[in-house]
Amino acid sequence: MSDRRVVLAGASGLIGSALAASLRADGVAVTRLVRRPVSAPDEVRWRPGEQDLDPAVIAGAVAVVGLSGASVGRFPWTRAYRDELYRSRIEPTRTLATAIRSLGSDAPALVNASAVGVYGAYGGGVTETTPPGETFLAELCVAWEREARDAGPHARVALLRTAPVVHADGVLKPLILLTRLGLSGPIGRGTQVWPWISLADEVRAIRHVIDTDADGPVNLTGPARATANDLGFALARRLNRPYLLRAPAWALRAVLGAAATEALLTCDVEVAPAALTASGFAFTHPTVEDAVAAAVPA
Repeated sequence: MSDRRVVLAGASGLIGSALAASLRADGVAVTRLVRRPVSAPDEVRWRPGEQDLDPAVIAGAVAVVGLSGASVGRFPWTRAYRDELYRSRIEPTRTLATAIRSLGSDAPALVNASAVGVYGAYGGGVTETTPPGETFLAELCVAWEREARDAGPHARVALLRTAPVVHADGVLKPLILLTRLGLSGPIGRGTQVWPWISLADEVRAIRHVIDTDADGPVNLTGPARATANDLGFALARRLNRPYLLRAPAWALRAVLGAAATEALLTCDVEVAPAALTASGFAFTHPTVEDAVAAAVPA
């Protein structure tokens, strides 16, 4: 049995719950930070934005993993929801960073979520050295990462620039219903490049970052270039449904709002997992077709 321990914020989400299960399966203890009253021995209640986190909660952990944040997949992005997207990321990250910094040279690593949205609609080949974009989501990610870096000079800080996760409860959730109804097709022009990653590789990559000396930005995205059409066609084939009906960009903007449409659906950015690849990480699902096959039963 390992004596290693990881503190996890955002454990109830898709990625967090899968990560906690993976760690525990290998004997790693997990302390979950929850906002509701505790209901299990491994839980600690916290109130980010309202109360500091007791540094004793994280003392002795090998890493603190921050995955908190309201879903970017909820539409439309009204002004109030954009505020929630911001607050739900900044306040928890600031609370974690403050507790970690207070431990000085005994500080654990902070492995904190970010997103490939930091690059905006860059268009070309993107690596961790590419400067941020100018979309709402890019500006949010810049502020989010700034809070994480405040964990202090003694803590290793890794920034998980995660791509949309190809999973039935991830980026595929709205697409599966439309595809099963025979209503799927190109989103916008359909040839825009979409970063992606499977849930299994997302969890494996986070554990790889925890276990190595990785710090700074790390792109968590699949290694093979894929367009929106590649993902849509793969899902349609998997479900034996047509892929015909185009959703024009103007209609998406009218329904979802310009910020969400440009940041998530009609963006065009090819992101390479340069840091992961250089550190020897090998993907279980190297193509978007592999990821769809793993996520959706035939």
